[in-house]
Amino acid sequence: MKISDLNVKVYADGAVIDDMVKAKESGVVKGFTTNPSLMKKAGVKDYVDFAKEALAKVTGMPISFEVFADDFDTMEKEAKKISSLGDNVFVKIPITNTKGVSSVPLIKKLSAEGIKVNITAMFTLQQVKDVLAVLKPGSNNIISIFAGRLADIGIDPTPLMKKAAELCHENGNGWLLWASCREVINVFEADNCGCDIITCTSPVIDKFPLIGTTPEERSLQTVQDFNRDVRALGFSIL
Repeated sequence: MKISDLNVKVYADGAVIDDMVKAKESGVVKGFTTNPSLMKKAGVKDYVDFAKEALAKVTGMPISFEVFADDFDTMEKEAKKISSLGDNVFVKIPITNTKGVSSVPLIKKLSAEGIKVNITAMFTLQQVKDVLAVLKPGSNNIISIFAGRLADIGIDPTPLMKKAAELCHENGNGWLLWASCREVINVFEADNCGCDIITCTSPVIDKFPLIGTTPEERSLQTVQDFNRDVRALGFSIL
């Protein structure tokens, strides 16, 4: 089975323009997400310049940019500015601020004003219910649950993702996104759970061509990889 055979859409997660262009040209990627941590890693110096360049290079695809503020008044102003950059822009709003105060009232206000939101850093079914209850009917939004980070703390995310997918599809105003993908198998897990979107970083996307390789072929490839490294090292045991 190929990625293109799945129902889940792959979005590229990153902040390196060249990688975003490469992802778009692959034909597999259907959208993009970014976040402050990825921007820091990529060495982004100017938020708005980066956003405008990204929009110019990956035209016609949905792309999410996150607010930076921690107070809701400033978040609202940032959200409106980010949204104004393009019709294909989704504004990422964390489910709470750093003090743990819910962002749901702000999400309700932004949605009512026609701003497409991507609610991020979500980990619980209650958070999903709270958000779906305030989204404007007939609107398009993204519900980002950090499945990979749940797995990092020893929790199987799949039961949550299946139930969240049911709620999102019943509501009709939010697409469920599997965030913090760690490996290729997560794409198939997300599809099986009924997720609409999964975000993948470039290292994960680069492994997509391996899909369909048999275990025997992968075993031989691994031995060959080890052998190349042995020759490159030039070591001798005897």
